[in-house]
Amino acid sequence: MTGNVTFRKGGSFLEAGRRSRWIGAGILAMLVLAGVMMAPASAGTKYMAGSPELTASVAGINEFSPGGDAVIAVRLQNEGLNEFKFVQSGIVDRDDLPNTAKMVVVALAPGNSPIIIKSDPQMIGDLKGGTSTIVSFTVKIPRNATAGTYELPLNVQYTYLWEADQYGSDTIQYLYRDKNETLDIPVRIKPELQFAVISSESANLNAGMEGYVHLVVRNTGQEDGRNAILKISRNGNSLVIPTDSSTYIGDFPAGAAIPATFKVSVSKDAVNKSYPLDISINYENREGDTVDTDRTTIGIPVGDKVEFSVSQDPITISPGQKEVITVVYTNTGGVVISSAQARISAVDPFTSSDDTAFLGTMAPGEAKEAFFEIAVDGSATEKEYGLDSEVRFRDALGNSIISDPIKVPILVESPTGISAVLGNPLVLALIAGLVIGGGYLIYRKRKGQ
Repeated sequence: MTGNVTFRKGGSFLEAGRRSRWIGAGILAMLVLAGVMMAPASAGTKYMAGSPELTASVAGINEFSPGGDAVIAVRLQNEGLNEFKFVQSGIVDRDDLPNTAKMVVVALAPGNSPIIIKSDPQMIGDLKGGTSTIVSFTVKIPRNATAGTYELPLNVQYTYLWEADQYGSDTIQYLYRDKNETLDIPVRIKPELQFAVISSESANLNAGMEGYVHLVVRNTGQEDGRNAILKISRNGNSLVIPTDSSTYIGDFPAGAAIPATFKVSVSKDAVNKSYPLDISINYENREGDTVDTDRTTIGIPVGDKVEFSVSQDPITISPGQKEVITVVYTNTGGVVISSAQARISAVDPFTSSDDTAFLGTMAPGEAKEAFFEIAVDGSATEKEYGLDSEVRFRDALGNSIISDPIKVPILVESPTGISAVLGNPLVLALIAGLVIGGGYLIYRKRKGQ
């Protein structure tokens, strides 16, 4: 009985505690809600006036040289301001500002300049007020472009927020406007000395030889060059190699033409064709700066290597004999040579006490005879030999040049027939005795009569 009464009293205390906690939580929630409802609404911002104001200028150097590609870097800046700003409760913030240029597209045009624009129109996105961006355009300045200052039109297209109407507390209608404007970009083309090779001639240029290149160069630019130096240089691995690399011109006014002569050498590996040679001019411009022009490449015709041929049948010599042989040399090259000397190399089983012959001046296609004394050892094997021969000569500049080796065919064989008989020393001695004896008998017979 007592335990039951205690249980009921204990249960009443627990239920009372739970009700007390529920009431406290409800009061706290009502206080928070009341505080929120009593707090002022958040304020929004509205701009009543403003629009983009774009300006453009060249970022960096706006002076370019003719005759090549260049990059014009344009700085596009938005200087637009928002003039009136309202902060008020109930205003919904705008997503865009009136002075923001949206979806900007820029295109550079040549205008009345000779410049060629190689870049397409470029989209640069949004440009907020007070910010700038760099837009680069690749252009080409023709070599014959007239020097001067030109205004290049920069077309700019964009959209901006013109008006925003708010309906109620949660709806805004945006009104945008498109704008298309043209800004001028000043660009200057510098006057420069430019040149053209109006004639080029080469003389006595053959593989392995030296010769001259005669040039006439005209100043085709709009700049007068002072202390000008005309230079030639090797083009890569060209087989035409300058010996004289520069000549002083001095004053080189626009429109003037000057002659110049350079000595060049040709590699012995060259063949009959034209090889490149680079030409440039170093000069002092009107500002006192020393500059180099762009290189111009010309072709230099080169002839084949000077060669000689021996066009004859093998020369026959018997073992143990000494003979003067005749060798015919022909100039198969395309240039006149002078002071030519032929030489033959006598090697075992041959010897020579006279192995050099003077040929003199030989025109292309001309043939001349050379005489050499050759002896053959008596034990020489009978067969055909090839003796090395060469021709030393001088080119047009007096340089001594040696030709490639030429084979002279020599046939060593014993004589046959009557030649063999006449070539036998015993037979010759017998014949000599008979001749002498016969002569003596005839002499005695005539004397007796």
